[in-house]
Amino acid sequence: MEIETQAPVFDVADYLQTPEQLVAYLNAALEDGDERVLLAAMMDVIKARGGVAKIAKETGLSREAVYKAISRNGNPRLSSMVAVLHALDLDFAIVPRRRAHVGR
Repeated sequence: MEIETQAPVFDVADYLQTPEQLVAYLNAALEDGDERVLLAAMMDVIKARGGVAKIAKETGLSREAVYKAISRNGNPRLSSMVAVLHALDLDFAIVPRRRAHVGR
C-alpha cells in the first residue's frame, strides 16, 4: 500500500501578520529594483490583509482598478499606490540614501 503525500502549499501572505513584517517585505521588494517584484509583493500584502475586494472598498477604487494597478505587468499611478498603501495602514517615505554626501 502506497501512501500519497503532498507538501503543503506555501503562500507568503500566510506569514505577513504584523505591520513590521509588511514593511520589511515591501522594502526588500523595493530594494530589488524591479517594479514587477514590488507589484507582486504588494499583491501578497493585499492578500494577507483581506484581499483585493476589501482593499478596493477601503480605497474607493474598483476591484478591477486595483488588480490592473497591482498586477505584475501593471503600471499604477502614484495616487493608486498611495491609496492602496493607506488602506494597508502604510505610507511612502523618502529617506536619505546610506552614502554620505559632502556639499555640492
